[in-house]
Amino acid sequence: MATPGKATVLALGKAFPHQLIMQELLVDAYFKNTKCDDPNLKQKLTRKSTTVKTRYVVMSEDMLNKYPELAIEGLPTMKQRLDISNKAVTEMAIEASQACIAQWGRPAMDITHLVYVSSSEARLPGGDLYLARGLNLSPETQRVMLYFNGCSGGVAGLRVAKDIAENNPGSRVLLATSETTVIGYKPPSKDRPYDLVGAALFGDGAGAVVLGADPITNIESPLFELHSVIQWFLPDTEKTIDGRVTEEGISFKLGRDLPEIIEENVEGFCERLMEVVGYSREEYNEMFWAVHPGGPAILNRMEKRLGLSPEKLGASRRALMDYGNASSNTIVYVLEYMIEESLKKQRKSEEEEEGKDWGLILAFGPGITFEGILARNLI
Repeated sequence: MATPGKATVLALGKAFPHQLIMQELLVDAYFKNTKCDDPNLKQKLTRKSTTVKTRYVVMSEDMLNKYPELAIEGLPTMKQRLDISNKAVTEMAIEASQACIAQWGRPAMDITHLVYVSSSEARLPGGDLYLARGLNLSPETQRVMLYFNGCSGGVAGLRVAKDIAENNPGSRVLLATSETTVIGYKPPSKDRPYDLVGAALFGDGAGAVVLGADPITNIESPLFELHSVIQWFLPDTEKTIDGRVTEEGISFKLGRDLPEIIEENVEGFCERLMEVVGYSREEYNEMFWAVHPGGPAILNRMEKRLGLSPEKLGASRRALMDYGNASSNTIVYVLEYMIEESLKKQRKSEEEEEGKDWGLILAFGPGITFEGILARNLI
């Protein structure tokens, strides 16, 4: 049973573009589409071990035929990229939100607040308004945008939506995230080794969550309770995840020490989150772990540092394998897989110690910023 006044996740939804990439076909297609014949770069991309098997992307051969300049080094293409991205993220956000609202089971007009998250668009008015119009939300819907939060954007959105839900009695908050790699698509270059990481790891899609406090019995079915939240930034790490908007799109750089920095700080962050329930390291494996899968190295280091059994990050690894790192959206896919796994298991017996359903929802983004939520599984 949900705690009175605490925000709960009431429904989840997702959506993807139609272009599906099988990872084993990625290298040949990428180098063909960008007309690159550098064998050394091709070999480097082939060796990238990301554990990703499939991803969905907006970019296609037809799109490159229409906008060939996107695959040519040095040409100003921001306008073309935004024309594609702005439309794509809106379409995906609408589809994911519609799926989420259908699962929720109440009319879209009952949404009182909208939180919209994206690092893939830029316009005035923002994507929040286009999404609200596409869903036929009430003109009185109160909107918030979170732009350019990167991989931590999904959990940041949950944090903001939680605050809104708990401070506005009777409110129902729609959180929508939508991302596409078109904004940063570039041909391979020996001067930008990170582009190969992006080509091998990142995917497109959208996610949606409906949140609210005090679920209505027999109408709403709470999935997770969001108990408490914290956010940290690590001083002097501003350049570790570095993104710049240029005339050629967005360029990102990731420091090689990113997984190590996360590993060194994650335990203290988790301990701070769990102070509320008094959990200790010895009880980590009694909790659930919904972690944004930034990449396999981050998951591996977390698992080792925290002493987690392999299945604890299973939902995160599965989301990475099926969708790649889809930036802010990915935490929605992780939570969906956690629900799927929970439904497969029998409900825990009444004799089991109370509190075994506690867990953490975590993500790491530019800053370096840590976002965390102490949550309860209500399924």
